[in-house]
Amino acid sequence: MRVLIAEDDALLGDGIQAGLRAKGFTTDWVTDGAAAEQALRSEPFDLVVMDWLLPERSGVDVIRSLREVGLTVPVLLLTVRDAVEERIEGLDAGADDYLTKPFDLEELAARLRALARRRAVPAEERLMADGVELEPNRLRVRVNGEERPLGRRETAVLSMLMERADHVVPREHLEERLYGWDEAVASNALEVHIHHLRRKLGSNRIRTVRGVGYRFATE
Repeated sequence: MRVLIAEDDALLGDGIQAGLRAKGFTTDWVTDGAAAEQALRSEPFDLVVMDWLLPERSGVDVIRSLREVGLTVPVLLLTVRDAVEERIEGLDAGADDYLTKPFDLEELAARLRALARRRAVPAEERLMADGVELEPNRLRVRVNGEERPLGRRETAVLSMLMERADHVVPREHLEERLYGWDEAVASNALEVHIHHLRRKLGSNRIRTVRGVGYRFATE
């Protein structure tokens, strides 16, 4: 699950990033509102932690701009403002939740997980193609009725491929979803996940398009 952190306080931002990564989130961190908006308009994120008082543009202004162009990524707003009217202003601007500073990292992570559940594919819904039935929320897949467990990143890769079945998904799009900007990523990391998926699904379902990316083949 990829999270954008927009926080200009270096100590707090570093602490949030380290804490969320320790809990299994993939994170990227920017320090001003303009950079946050640019990142969210150009790259896929699952969740956002947005400070209210950012340089360049306030977090609330960024949220308004995102909602005006139809971006629905869930945003948790961080604020030192404790007045009810100000919290209402943030929520009315399009924030999905808020947390008042100082806060506990465990609560932040729990609120992010709750936001992710609200947005996630409902448990009764599944991605299905060519005998493969994927339940993304449960990290499991059935192949011709036989259930097989998946890792978190395997699930993310397979979800993207099945959502675009028979279309090529560029390699860089898959890597952007799996890893943060500053994470050290082995050159063959994606290939390792693809290899594991092929072992579980059958070698012919995920095809390599050399020099471009991968596609989930149903034909």
